[in-house]
Amino acid sequence: MRKLLAAGFLYGLTLCAPLPAQNLAITNARIITGTGAVIPSGSAVVRAGKIVSVGAGSANASGMQTVDAKGMTVMPGFIDAHRHIITGNPEKWLKDEAVVRMQEFLDAGYTTLLSGGGPVPGILELKKRIDSGALKGPRIIPSGTVNLNTSTPEEARAEIRRLAGLGIKFIGEEVISPKPPTAKQLENLRAIVDESKKVGVQVMVHAVSPQAMLAAIDAGVPLLVHTPHFGWLTNEDAKKVAAAGIKNLSTIGFGVPVFGVFADDNKPRFRDGKPWPESILDGDGRGQEAGYKAVSARTLWDNGVIYGFGTDTNYLPKAGLAQELRSLNLMFSMQDIVKIMGPNTAAFIDMSDQLGTLEAGKLADMVILDGNPLDGYWNFLNAKVVIKGGIVLLDKR
Repeated sequence: MRKLLAAGFLYGLTLCAPLPAQNLAITNARIITGTGAVIPSGSAVVRAGKIVSVGAGSANASGMQTVDAKGMTVMPGFIDAHRHIITGNPEKWLKDEAVVRMQEFLDAGYTTLLSGGGPVPGILELKKRIDSGALKGPRIIPSGTVNLNTSTPEEARAEIRRLAGLGIKFIGEEVISPKPPTAKQLENLRAIVDESKKVGVQVMVHAVSPQAMLAAIDAGVPLLVHTPHFGWLTNEDAKKVAAAGIKNLSTIGFGVPVFGVFADDNKPRFRDGKPWPESILDGDGRGQEAGYKAVSARTLWDNGVIYGFGTDTNYLPKAGLAQELRSLNLMFSMQDIVKIMGPNTAAFIDMSDQLGTLEAGKLADMVILDGNPLDGYWNFLNAKVVIKGGIVLLDKR
């Protein structure tokens, strides 16, 4: 029944035009700007989809819609920079599940998703429907995948050009796992990086061991998706990442057992629902990945690497958010996590000038939370209002 209702709702939405950006005044709010500043009681003004002002006290809300935050917390809208969005048959997913799934992301507080590969035509169609107003959901940034085991560097270059021609701006490679790439993989990777510069796309690599990370650096890769989980990173390794200007995503919930998502039987499971730890991909034994990732994450951070937020999951958005935040909290403070989720992730997706902090001139992407996230990660999970580009897409006050 839910699928039939979702499909019917989607059909109705296809008749809609894009919603206009609203002029808003968010008042009576604790404001976490993402710049390091916290305003205990303040307001933010939005015009034509962009932030005009953020400050203490009240705002001149004459002639505009007022959103009374009632003492709750306003912070930048959440960004997941590596999310597996469409699962299974893309046409069936778009027909039967898109409406419900996108609403789940909004309910969790997300305003932007960078897809972690997946079916390119389906992701492009999803983006088109959301951009046109036919479907309500977070901003979608599509990505494509080039297999490092493809036959020749020229074939890899041709695939980069094809994806760029479709409008893809981010390319996710196959995993370099668990040790250094083969000579063939490295040759293809260098060709991919070189071609990506010519056509204006960004390359992301799943470098899941210290050796793989260093190989990716040597190949000139600008973005790393996984915190390494096959061995410990040294300070020297992390300094090389920082010196190369490479940005890295968290995804440290990868090795941590999941409870209560796939079954309510109190048994630990991997992120695909299979038993933990024996089902961890290429597992190192006894779930050691959970320790490697958390400690390596802090090593990267302490050595100046721009470390952003990504879940690398395909299950329920709020549960995936909780899993990643819970894991990050092993090594990071709430202030750190605000920076990871906001400006650092905006930098990873090359949108620092538009997203990640609440400042004048930026897009009005905001989430209003019931509670203070600086008191604990669980308060990130209480989204009441979600605003994307000045449009209120969720209001559960």
